[in-house]
Amino acid sequence: MFIELTDILRCPADHEENVLVLLPDGVSDRQVQAGHLGCMECGLVYPVREGVAEFGPVSTEVRRSERLTGPAMAALLGLGGPGGYVALVGGAGEGWPGFAAAIDGVHVVAVNPPPDLPSGRGVSVVRGGSIPVKSRHLRGVVLGPGFASDPAWVAEAVRALLPGLHLVGEGATPSAPELEVLASADGVWVARTR
Repeated sequence: MFIELTDILRCPADHEENVLVLLPDGVSDRQVQAGHLGCMECGLVYPVREGVAEFGPVSTEVRRSERLTGPAMAALLGLGGPGGYVALVGGAGEGWPGFAAAIDGVHVVAVNPPPDLPSGRGVSVVRGGSIPVKSRHLRGVVLGPGFASDPAWVAEAVRALLPGLHLVGEGATPSAPELEVLASADGVWVARTR
């Protein structure tokens, strides 16, 4: 887990957003290999093991993406330059190397990727029942199969996304008042937050 990611992480418990405090046990080249994240609001503590921040059990089955390649995700998100963070949720997370090659300088937060995806330079792996990022802090979100068809995960993505930016999904096209669907074809959709 990239050490600076701590600045935008939030506790997934149902309370006001507050900072998480990182207590690292092992850091190498700005990557936290082991430690704990503590919530200042409720006192819950979340482990970081083998570079992966664990915020609880995964509530949706993780399926590999068939259509969302790294370059395709980069194009659909339409980012205009480096900087910031993008969340790739579920099977979309395994496309992060191609995404990073297409969009240099954007850090990937892989939320609940396939279990064999390691955390490392350019990508931070987190696991849990939500996107553990503060509201309105992500430049883009891609929801992989299963997650994109779940209204709770779509709502999570909208909450974490900066206004006016893109949300991409592989699954049923969402119908939510806070989203404007820009395109939908062959099981992949692109929407913008209102």
